[in-house]
Amino acid sequence: MSSRRSRQSGGSSRISDDQIIDLVSKLRQLLPEIRDSRRSDKVPASKVLQETCNYIKNLHKEVDDLSERLSQLLSTIDPDSPEAAIIRSLI
Repeated sequence: MSSRRSRQSGGSSRISDDQIIDLVSKLRQLLPEIRDSRRSDKVPASKVLQETCNYIKNLHKEVDDLSERLSQLLSTIDPDSPEAAIIRSLI
């Protein structure tokens, strides 16, 4: 472990190599494509980070798509109905 990484500099804390390893390991467990592979512990950290970015982008897209579908559904029902209130609370 680098002593430069383990020291605090200028009041801001640095993350240690061990902490990075732990965080990458946690990301491996969260990503379906990596988590479900037999050799998830062999996937390089750079691949884990790239897959994390892709996964987050996909989640954002899914949220946008679902919001759009809810908006479309809302436009087809009575705005004063209890169903409309539920949909508005989801958007």
